[in-house]
Amino acid sequence: MYNSNVPSRAELPSSQQLLRSTVIAAVVAIVLLVTVVFPAEYGKDWTGIGRVLGLTEMGEIKADLAREAAADAAAAARQREDEHTRQHASGQAHGHEESAPSAPMPRAEGATPPATAPVATTPAMGTGAPSGWRDELTASLKPGEGIEIKLVMKEGEKASFAWTVEGGVVNYDTHGDGPGRSISYVKGRGVPADEGDLVAAFTGNHGWFWRNRGKEDVKLVLRTGGQYSAIKRP
Repeated sequence: MYNSNVPSRAELPSSQQLLRSTVIAAVVAIVLLVTVVFPAEYGKDWTGIGRVLGLTEMGEIKADLAREAAADAAAAARQREDEHTRQHASGQAHGHEESAPSAPMPRAEGATPPATAPVATTPAMGTGAPSGWRDELTASLKPGEGIEIKLVMKEGEKASFAWTVEGGVVNYDTHGDGPGRSISYVKGRGVPADEGDLVAAFTGNHGWFWRNRGKEDVKLVLRTGGQYSAIKRP
């Protein structure tokens, strides 16, 4: 039979001791929350200790990436909504035309037919690009400013690219969107240049979003080639 020693009443902590231990634990938790957790996770450093420990910068990076991801998600949602609206309007117009086709309007002799509205995309620059590349685009970014450039691609098409930043570095997100779909290929922070191949996961717009998080203006140069029908940029 196992006999255990039962502590006496005198050996047990008193209510006052338990209360004091609870208060000390709560104070320690609050101190850690203010000096470690908030700087490291949210970039909030009211005491300055987080910046000394190198935690505030990490929190600011996380906050920046979270804001940029939210902005990308909102843009993709708006694009999907616009696409749905266009498809709905197109379906209604198509149904109306099938139910009540209208006779062609007579045209005066010698008159020229109206021109079809151009697609709202930027055409390829062609001969303006250096040898070996199809297009070259440049953009100046002020501190905090961002820009998005995308290639119109079909599923499986492959485009080669190379971009560089003059005067600093940028945060970037290589992603794509299409009717009801979106994808993020790769993200980076504080990057001066990148190059490679971009393969479209589905038919739609695939490209990059860059943001200058530095304190000085930078110049972004993008060169592209390969399989795509057009370039979209602001």
